[in-house]
Amino acid sequence: MNTESFERRHIGPTDKEIEKMLNQIKATSIDELIDQTIPESIRNRKEMRLDPPMSESDYLMHLKKISSLNKVYKTYIGMGYNRSYLPAVIQRNILENPGWYTAYTPYQAEIA
Repeated sequence: MNTESFERRHIGPTDKEIEKMLNQIKATSIDELIDQTIPESIRNRKEMRLDPPMSESDYLMHLKKISSLNKVYKTYIGMGYNRSYLPAVIQRNILENPGWYTAYTPYQAEIA
């Protein structure tokens, strides 16, 4: 088995499965299905000019070559944070005050 070819490893529908699908949707062919599904106004009738197919390993080398052209810049995201001083009295009596998050009444267990 040629594992270099993506098409060979692709598990698509079999002819029998395609026939069953077409029978279910009452179409006689894939082309008829496309005609029923895609409006004529948005269809491209021109022949597509594509490069010849590449093997997966050739494509990965090609992709690596292209990605080597990327430039890495220094990021400044998150650089605006400065440490600050929080007085202990504020931390204890406001942020850590158990009255904010304990059930001081039986029906109020959530944070106030």
